[in-house]
Amino acid sequence: MKELDPLVFLAVFQEMLGPLLWVLLLLIIAGTAAFVLLLLKEKTIVSRRLVHSELVGLAGGVLALILMAKVSSSGFTDAGGPADWFLIALVFGLGLVGTTILAYSAMGWRALRQAGK
Repeated sequence: MKELDPLVFLAVFQEMLGPLLWVLLLLIIAGTAAFVLLLLKEKTIVSRRLVHSELVGLAGGVLALILMAKVSSSGFTDAGGPADWFLIALVFGLGLVGTTILAYSAMGWRALRQAGK
């Protein structure tokens, strides 16, 4: 494979995840938009909220690994080379970061809504 074609990746992920792919993509887009809007509204990052959302993010990383194990035909014991372990670390990292952003956004918007009441 000499070229990276995004449509090939889309087809592979669609085959592996099925309809869950579209739910995850929608969640990524909505969560990122909510995070950016929250940052624009608050103009700062609240450190206490960030620490709490990072703790939630750890659980998100673990859930991403569980999802990866469910949709792939191999398990963690099949990982042999450095590329396999790099991919496992990448999946955990993406789950951690994504969940942290979603949790931070949810906590921030909830705090703004409660402050407005």
